[in-house]
Amino acid sequence: MLRKTVNIPISLFESIEGRYFVGQTGLLNFGEGTNAVGRLFNPTHSQVKLFVNVITISNMTQTDFLAQIWFNAKLPGVGIVSNLVTPANMALCPRPKPEVVLQFAQDIHGTPCGGVNPFDRVIPPITTVVDEEDGKFILPPGGSIAIFLVGQGSTRLQARIAFGWWEEKIKDSDRSDLILGECPVEENWECQ
Repeated sequence: MLRKTVNIPISLFESIEGRYFVGQTGLLNFGEGTNAVGRLFNPTHSQVKLFVNVITISNMTQTDFLAQIWFNAKLPGVGIVSNLVTPANMALCPRPKPEVVLQFAQDIHGTPCGGVNPFDRVIPPITTVVDEEDGKFILPPGGSIAIFLVGQGSTRLQARIAFGWWEEKIKDSDRSDLILGECPVEENWECQ
């Protein structure tokens, strides 16, 4: 007798469980010598691992720009916490709240320091670029992933950055294996 099995994507499973979140920055203005950034930050006290699933970058202008991806970097400027964040599963009541914080800054001077810049993307005009990471970017408490948008020339640019992610509680047996991110929450902005 054959048995029926069903495979579902991990992102759907995490959403059913109430652990999947989506959110975006406000509209980011930059260019003419300034930059912008959006990031997910996993606070040191969160007690969760952050699994980055999707990153989207929308270019609202007629000029391309460079998007740098940074792990655990100090950032220039002062971050604003986005209020455009929600659980993906809207059927749950009460709705879960993420431990991870989505932050952004615009019209900032300077570049990230410390951390790692593993790859970049060129974002074409009037386009949204979607990177599906399937949860392979895993950040412990104190860690972050930032999308740093580089302003160029004398052109004013506008963009939006969005993320999809899930969070898993850290088991006591996992605690000894975790490496905290490089920058605690109080020290992760104002890099010159």
